[in-house]
Amino acid sequence: MRQLSLSTSTSASPLTSTIALAALAGVVGGAAAATIVVAAMQALKLMLAAVSSQGAWVLVVAPLSGLALAVLVLYGFGLTTEQQSSRGHQRWAAAWRTFPPHAARSDLTGEVVDFAGEEERFPWRLALIRLIAIYATVGLGAAMGTEAPAAYLGEATGSALGARWRRIARPAAVGGAAAGVAALIGIPLVGAAYILELGRRKGAPLNVERVTAALVGALVGWLLHVSLGVDLLRVVVPKEPPHSIYQAIVTALLIGVLSGSITSIAGATIYRAKGWQASPVVRLAVGGLVLGADVVLLALIATPSAAIGPGGGAITWVESTHASALTVLAVALLRAVATTSSAAAGGCGGLFVPYLAIGDLGGRVFAVLLGVPSALAGAAGAAAGISGGYHLPLTAIALVLGQGGPLPAMLTCLATVVVAGYAGTGAARLVDRVLPGSPHYSC
Repeated sequence: MRQLSLSTSTSASPLTSTIALAALAGVVGGAAAATIVVAAMQALKLMLAAVSSQGAWVLVVAPLSGLALAVLVLYGFGLTTEQQSSRGHQRWAAAWRTFPPHAARSDLTGEVVDFAGEEERFPWRLALIRLIAIYATVGLGAAMGTEAPAAYLGEATGSALGARWRRIARPAAVGGAAAGVAALIGIPLVGAAYILELGRRKGAPLNVERVTAALVGALVGWLLHVSLGVDLLRVVVPKEPPHSIYQAIVTALLIGVLSGSITSIAGATIYRAKGWQASPVVRLAVGGLVLGADVVLLALIATPSAAIGPGGGAITWVESTHASALTVLAVALLRAVATTSSAAAGGCGGLFVPYLAIGDLGGRVFAVLLGVPSALAGAAGAAAGISGGYHLPLTAIALVLGQGGPLPAMLTCLATVVVAGYAGTGAARLVDRVLPGSPHYSC
C-alpha cells in the first residue's frame, strides 16, 4: 500500500510541475504579449480610421501604396541568408532582417504553423521588420486582417522572453500567441482554440503544457481586453432567434453552403497565390492591378469604405442599407477577390477577420431573401467563413459560444459551422481538381 502511494506521488509530481510552469509561462508571456499587441493594434486601428475618412481616390491609392511599401520592406530591406553572407553584414544586425531561403516573408500564419511544437525556435527578431510591413498593409487599407499579426506578435514576444529564460520558452510563446488573439477579439476561447488548432496542421501535440499555456495566456489577454475597454474588432452578436425551426434549418443549410464555399474557394486560391513562384515585383504588379480594379468596383456598387480594411466598412454598409440580395452577394465576392489579390501581391496580414466579413456578407444574402434576422444571418455566415474558409471548425465553435446570443440562435450558428465545414472541404477539393498545385492551409 505504501509502495502504491509512493508511486502515485512520484508520477503526479512531474505533471503538477509541468502544469505550474506552463501556467506561469502563460501568465508572463500572455501579459507581455497582450500589452504589446493591444498597443500595436490600437495604432493600426487609428491608421486605418484616418485612411477610411479620406476621399475616394485615396481609398484606391492607399492600399496599393501600402502593398508596395510592404514588398519593399520585406524584399528590399530584408535579406536572405546568402545575401547576408555575401555582403558581410554584422551578424547581430543581420539577424533582425535575414530570412531563411525560400521563406514566404509575408506569411505570418505560416510562420506560426511552421514552428508549432517547437516555439522556442521561433525567429522573434524578424518581428520588427514584419511589423512595419503589417502597418503598411493593413494600416493603409489592404483587405487583410489583424488576427495573424496579433498571433505572430504574441508568439514573438513570448519567444523573446524565452530566449532569456529557456525553461519557459515554449509555453511562453504559446501563451503569448493565444493572449494576442484573445486581447484582439475579446473571447478567450477563440484565442486558445485558434493557436492550438493551427498547431495541429503541423502535428503539434495537444499535451498538458501547450493546452495549459494557451488557456492561461488567452485568459490573461482577455482580462487585459476587459480591463482596458479595448475595442479593436467588432463581432456580430445574434440578438434575435430564428422565427421557426424550419427557418433555423434553412438558415444553417443555405448560409453554411454559401459562406463556407465562397471563403473556401478564396482560401484555396490564396494558398496557391502565395506559392506562386514569381518575383516580388511581378506579384505586386499583378495583385495590385486586380486589387485596384476590385476597389473601384466595390466603390461603385456599394461605397468606397466597403473596399477598405479587413471588412468592417462593408459590414457597416450592409447594416445601413437596403441593398438587394444580388448586390450583397456581389460585394461578398468582390471582398473575397480583394483579400486574395492583397495576399497574392505580398500583403502582410491575416485572413481570419476578412473571412468573418466575407462570411457575414454571404449570410446576409439570405436575410434579404428569406426574412432571416439580419444579425443572425451575419453571425452564422461569419462562423461559417472560419469553419469553411479557414478550416478551423473548433475555433468557429469557440466564436459562436463566446459571442453569445439567444440559445436558438447559437444552436443555428453551430449547425451552420458543421454544414460550412463539409461545404468548405468539398469546395476545396473541387478547386484542387481545377487548379494545379497542392494547397497548404497555413495562411
